[in-house]
Amino acid sequence: MTRPKRSLYSFSLPQLQEHFVEKGFPKFSAKQIFNWVYQNLEFNPENWTNISKKLKAYIQEEMDLTLPKVVWHGLSQDGTRKFLVGMHDQQTVETVAIPARDRLTLCISSQVGCAIGCTFCHTGTMGLKRHLLADEVVGQFLAVTLWLKENVGEGERLTNIVYMGQGEPLHNYDNVKTATEIFLEPNGLGLSQRKVTLSTSGLVPQIEKLWDFPPVNIAISLHAAHNDIRTELMPINKAFDLERLFGAIKSIPLKAHRRITYEYILIDNYNDRQEDIDGLLSLLDKKESKINIIPFNDYPGSRFKKPSQKKIKWFMDTLNEKGIVTTVRATKGDDILAACGQLKSMEDKLNLWD
Repeated sequence: MTRPKRSLYSFSLPQLQEHFVEKGFPKFSAKQIFNWVYQNLEFNPENWTNISKKLKAYIQEEMDLTLPKVVWHGLSQDGTRKFLVGMHDQQTVETVAIPARDRLTLCISSQVGCAIGCTFCHTGTMGLKRHLLADEVVGQFLAVTLWLKENVGEGERLTNIVYMGQGEPLHNYDNVKTATEIFLEPNGLGLSQRKVTLSTSGLVPQIEKLWDFPPVNIAISLHAAHNDIRTELMPINKAFDLERLFGAIKSIPLKAHRRITYEYILIDNYNDRQEDIDGLLSLLDKKESKINIIPFNDYPGSRFKKPSQKKIKWFMDTLNEKGIVTTVRATKGDDILAACGQLKSMEDKLNLWD
């Protein structure tokens, strides 16, 4: 995908500094502009009072300043907000704002569609249309932040980010890396490393590159402790089976007191057995692992079903008793098509761009 102009929001701070120096502008102007855009949410260069007229003219002429557009919003009874965000070419992605007691987490997409093809995932039925550029990843955060400011008020602000929306983040490594650098930049959005989580389905070559990625929280979409089941759920396991995956995981640089989170979609009568618990116990390092159970979110046409609450509790309690920290992710937004890909698949029927 090509665009006439490069977006201002696609530059990390060092990249923008280097760009300005190459064009004959002061290096320090990059920090000033980051402050205007990401800290003050001021996107009109005419209002950047400490930026020279010459630089403002250059940016307006040579850079794209448009942001993605919220084309649909839904509010769940539990407070979850789902957004369909449109890009300049009218491709759309879903992003979800999930409230908790002390935080508001934005679940961000990294691609339009997904190439991984997980059989339990509604997005996986769509295939991959394209990667999102760095500015489109950051733009989801900015678009939702502005929407909340204009429609809800200053009291509802995003505090955390999880790359758990549509797409495989590590399949779009360079753009996601740049976006993450912008999220963490103290002169930019200024999120702490502990408030950003990167989730991957297990792209081993990219996992092995994480030493060069900003040190954020890492989550692995595991979903099965046996190769036959994982391959059925996640075709990527044919190329990168559990042995190769856990070999790569050992290379991830963990900071002190950090754990890797293993996401585990619990499916009725499928991966919720005692032998699945035994498999997890043999795979995971208790000191460095945390399991996040995600009860399967039913959607029309799926052959999988959600387990009973009794089975979910038994699975969690048994793992905790065996020494692996295990939690259950609360189901959010069932009444607003919150399963990944559900809203996207209904976009044409809803006439969202009208």
